Amino acid sequence: MIGNDIIDLAQSRKESNWQRKGFIEKLFTADEQQLIKKYDEPEILVWLLWSMKEAAYKIYNRQTKIREFSPKKLVCFIESLDINNSCGKVVCDKNIYYTKTILSLESIHTVAVTNFKDLNNVIEVENKEIVKDENGIPYLKISSNALQDISISHHGRFEKRIIIQN
Repeated sequence: MIGNDIIDLAQSRKESNWQRKGFIEKLFTADEQQLIKKYDEPEILVWLLWSMKEAAYKIYNRQTKIREFSPKKLVCFIESLDINNSCGKVVCDKNIYYTKTILSLESIHTVAVTNFKDLNNVIEVENKEIVKDENGIPYLKISSNALQDISISHHGRFEKRIIIQN
């Protein structure tokens, strides 16, 4: 299974004041808050962790059909981080979601998968035929009777539609 989240950093600066009182405490665990506080670019870490949670939540929602977004229930672990990339995992209700993030000056894009090996098989697809089930979960229509999991994310100037290539 797959999930993704894209953040337009310019748009997030217009729409959200992550430094306002209570914002960090409401969304992030105590350990995540410490990571943010210690990082030399806290704004980037806020949106990195947020995108990890969002991408993992899309899989969790697909698996459980539960539409309850409790950010602190999704616990992030960053295993590597440099100026351009990050790898980590998100744990939620004993489920582990593996993440890979691309960081740029304009955006943060995180992909989450349930099987670690699938991180290397993620591809972006153009606008194809998308259908949604009764829970609003999107699928890519492959043929008249075949569907494939797809994750769609858009924010500001950016949109990503990704699948796991078999």
